[in-house]
Amino acid sequence: MDAASTVVFDLGEVLVPSTGVLAGLAAELGVDEPTLGPAYWAARRAYDLGGSSTRYWSGVAEAVGRAPDPDVLARLERLDSEKWSTLPAESAALLRGLVGVRLAVLSNAPAPLAAAVRAASWSTPFAHLIFSADVGVAKPDPAIYAHADRLLGGLPAVFFDDRPENVDAARAHGWDAHVWAGPHEARRIIGR
Repeated sequence: MDAASTVVFDLGEVLVPSTGVLAGLAAELGVDEPTLGPAYWAARRAYDLGGSSTRYWSGVAEAVGRAPDPDVLARLERLDSEKWSTLPAESAALLRGLVGVRLAVLSNAPAPLAAAVRAASWSTPFAHLIFSADVGVAKPDPAIYAHADRLLGGLPAVFFDDRPENVDAARAHGWDAHVWAGPHEARRIIGR
């Protein structure tokens, strides 16, 4: 792979696994994970598309029988953004090994999470951080891949995502896209 090539990663369940995300939020709300899960995901797409953080977290709280207290909502937003923007050691090692490779993120993510990733020191080497909340369109919509092409100056060399429908859409757009199977497999694909 030449130095001008770009490797694009999804964020959630690729660079950052979901381990502990729902548990921390459920504890904050005083409910269990099975209760929180449906409430957390029900309106997530609208939030990922740039929807109001207050509206999203109020809906989550109300769906699990809690009052939408502003202090609790602020803590939920902060916890969610911190969990999804904290890079685990395994991902950090993968990125360190990609010396000379142009990196980008393409993720369905809300504005607070996008801000947390941009503020994280691990994101400094990335040429582009592309988030659905900033664009107003989310994977697998073809428009987000076209937007990424414009920012990247052409098609990326490789794209990794955990959702098959996003990988299929990227392939239909002409990208060399792969369902995430972990850092070892990513190294193999990038190195071929």
